[in-house]
Amino acid sequence: MGALEAVILTIITASTPLLLAAIGELVTERSGVLNLGVEGMMIMGAVCGFAIAYTTGSPLLGVGAGLLGGVGMSLLFAFLTQTLMTSQVATGLSLTLLGLGLSGLIGESFTGLPGIKLNAIDIPFLTDIPFIGPILFGQDILVYFSFALVAIVTYVLFRTRTGLIINAVGGNHHSAHALGYDVVKVRYACIAFGGACSGLAGAYLSLAYTPQWIENMSSGRGWIALALVVFSSWLPRRVLIGAYLFGTVWIMGLYVQAMGVAIPAQLLSSLPYLVTIVALVMISGNKTLTRINTPACIGQPFAPER
Repeated sequence: MGALEAVILTIITASTPLLLAAIGELVTERSGVLNLGVEGMMIMGAVCGFAIAYTTGSPLLGVGAGLLGGVGMSLLFAFLTQTLMTSQVATGLSLTLLGLGLSGLIGESFTGLPGIKLNAIDIPFLTDIPFIGPILFGQDILVYFSFALVAIVTYVLFRTRTGLIINAVGGNHHSAHALGYDVVKVRYACIAFGGACSGLAGAYLSLAYTPQWIENMSSGRGWIALALVVFSSWLPRRVLIGAYLFGTVWIMGLYVQAMGVAIPAQLLSSLPYLVTIVALVMISGNKTLTRINTPACIGQPFAPER
């Protein structure tokens, strides 16, 4: 039971950054914007979160700094794509490259320093329950926030006027504009939300998953988060399932290596990415589900004056 508990706790820790980043990108794509810069926003959130937490001694301030780091990068993307009308694909890729390079520069002086861990919440009596207590009641605040975020996003997107506007902008931005909605402002807000979630995911990496700064520590998680949005068919509850599925695959590969199973380490390390490819192939086979939920205007620029 102790070993199983340790595995489950590790899976939760590995899945949380994927869930945070993917749910933010889902909202961004629901508004009709494709931001391929999730990896860059995550790594900036990681370095900003670690730098502020180490400097101030407060992991919560580090979490806030990670959020702001992701928002700052996302607003740069929003300005370029929504105001200057640059290509969303090219700009997103450039954002990732910028984030990886800039984070390495900022984090150079923090490499190898001991981190400040984001502590788990200790609920008296409940946390002490064997097996169930540490899993359900002994997590840090960002784990609980990630679950709450899925519920909030689901409710907002499908039960509120705000969600109807976001879906309208992503479904047909010209019709939404004709109805009087400010398409650019809506997309700015959704892009900033996606950046905030990616920044939180990065801060989680450097403050909870591995409490230290390591260059390129996002290790492709931003790309997996992008794939999760497609895997989920742009539905928040499926993002939750997908994030924990991919997190489980990620951790099981590490445990198999630790057990000394005679499988090449390179193959085990590539498992999350192989599963990503297989999942995308399977999802693409269900053309009806994909067609119904895919935002029709995703990746398309909007210029009302043209």
